[in-house]
Parts: sequence; C-alpha cells; structure tokens
Amino acid sequence: MRYLITGGAGFIGSHLAESLLADGHEVLILDNLSTGSYHNIEHLDDGERLRLVVDTICKQTIVDECVKWANAVFHLAAAVGVNLIIEKPVQTLDSIVFGTEVVTAVCARYRRPILITSTSEVYGKGTKMPFKEDDDCVMGPTSSRRWSYACAKALDEFLVLAYWHESRLPVYISRLFNTVGPRQTGRYGMVVPRFVRQSLRGEPITVYGDGSQTRCFAHVNDVVRSLRKMMDSPAVRGQVVNIGSDYEISILELARMVQQMTGRKSEIVLVPYAKAYGELFDDMERRVPDLSKSKTLLGDESKYDLETILHDVIDYERKSLEREPS
Repeated sequence: MRYLITGGAGFIGSHLAESLLADGHEVLILDNLSTGSYHNIEHLDDGERLRLVVDTICKQTIVDECVKWANAVFHLAAAVGVNLIIEKPVQTLDSIVFGTEVVTAVCARYRRPILITSTSEVYGKGTKMPFKEDDDCVMGPTSSRRWSYACAKALDEFLVLAYWHESRLPVYISRLFNTVGPRQTGRYGMVVPRFVRQSLRGEPITVYGDGSQTRCFAHVNDVVRSLRKMMDSPAVRGQVVNIGSDYEISILELARMVQQMTGRKSEIVLVPYAKAYGELFDDMERRVPDLSKSKTLLGDESKYDLETILHDVIDYERKSLEREPS
C-alpha cells in the first residue's frame, strides 16, 4: 500500500510512518516542519519507500499530487499544544479548518479513504465521565482562545462526516486523548516531556494550577496501532472512536512520579493558570475516555502502562540532553 501522512514529521506521524514502513508499505509525508522535525524521520529516510514533501496542506495543487499518489490518507497535520494555540490562534485555526477542508475535498475527488485525528478537547467542559463518543460537547466562551482549538477540531469532524453522509467517502475519526512517548516535544506545553526534561536538568517541575486536574496518558505505539486498525476496519467508517488510555492520574501525582523515576530532587512548583496562559484561560478538571467502542470494534488493549511510558520518555530525553552541546 501507499500511504500519505500529513504532519508525518511530527511526534505521532513519525511513529506511524515508522510502523507502516516496517510492514513494507510506501509512505509519503507532507509536512511544513512548523511543529514537526526532519530529525523525527531522519532514521527512516532510505530514499526508497519514504518520501518527504516540505509544504503546507493549504496548497491544493500540492495536496492533489500527494493524495493522487496514495491509496489512503492519514490526516494528522494541525497545530498542537496549548501554548501554540494561545500564542498563535490565527495559525491554529487556519491550519486546522482550511487545511482539513482542502485535504478532505481532494480525497473525495479521488475516492481515497481518509482518517483524521481529532482530540478529546472537543468534549469541552463536559462533566459526565467517562466521555463517550456521542456525549454533548460543552464549549467555553469565544473570548477564551483556549476553546478555539476544540471548536476547530469539532468542525473538522462535522466536515468529514458530511462527506460520509453525502457521498459515502470512507472516513474515520479518531478522537485522541493524551498521547505521549519518545520524540514528543515539551516546547508547546506537552506536560510529560516538559516534566521529564525539567527534572533531568535539575530545574523546578512546574505544575499549572493546583495539580488536582487529572488526565489519562497513552503510549504513542498503542495509539499508532489503533489508528492502523481503524483504517483497516470498514465497520468504523463514518464513526468517531475514542483512542487512548483510561488510567487516570492527577498532574501533581504525575510530577511526583517523574521526580521519583528520574532520581532527581527537583522541586515541584505550582504556577497559577493566569501566569502560565493569561487571565481568561479555562481548563478541564478531568478528561477520561470511555474506551468500550474501541475495544468492541477494534479489539484495542493497551500494552504500555504509565510506568513503562514514563521510562521510555525519560530514556529518550536523557539521551537527547547528552547530545546537546555543553
């Protein structure tokens, strides 16, 4: 098979490309390298079954050439991380809404199956736990840039589902919860690599808010396996499926776990949301997925527990720090 991965030089995209190549497929990556990095895929670039096109998904002529070549499309390209969403809201909305519109329209032209990666953010401020795919979405006010990402990704879901309902274009929507692992950057606010790097450097581990907010973390390898299962499962066409882990941990407890596993004495410091993101920032206290649909339709079972996940990230970050110039 020939697969196009938009955003394939990013964290999840590079692991997906690695998995597909390991099984003998050909991969074309379309990435503007704004948040992704060639370093993530350099070890895969053998000049034969992997091609990289450095450009934006907003250019229809480029997308047309890439989609036409492929048998199926994994659409991962989008702005990532709370920091980037807060700092560059125009770039965030443009890459998500217009980019998905372009990619989906071209997939419809050539009848190429498309899987898009959505996000648990679309559940917004909902309080019914765990989150099920057909639960209501409760968004915050438009005055808070925090919610622009959630609304944009929800619009993506509406768009691709419209193509499914009108023309039966094979579409798949994976609603990802927190995904972590090697190659993830803490540059845009991703909590696990940020905590790990701070601890390894002997810096204070900065926890935003009071740390009581809880999240569920899945290993990127588990997530990639689920994405591939979705693409190969006609039964989930035109459906939204939660992908992730349902093991819940508070952010403060996570910081303590990182502190213990790195063997460092870094102080844990609480930073008010207003100082980290601005006065109008909102956050969700809990974010826990109902995984019954993915288990039933895909047979999903996590292979990595949180301790293993943190071990992998710590090992990767430790090696990355050793390569940095002193």
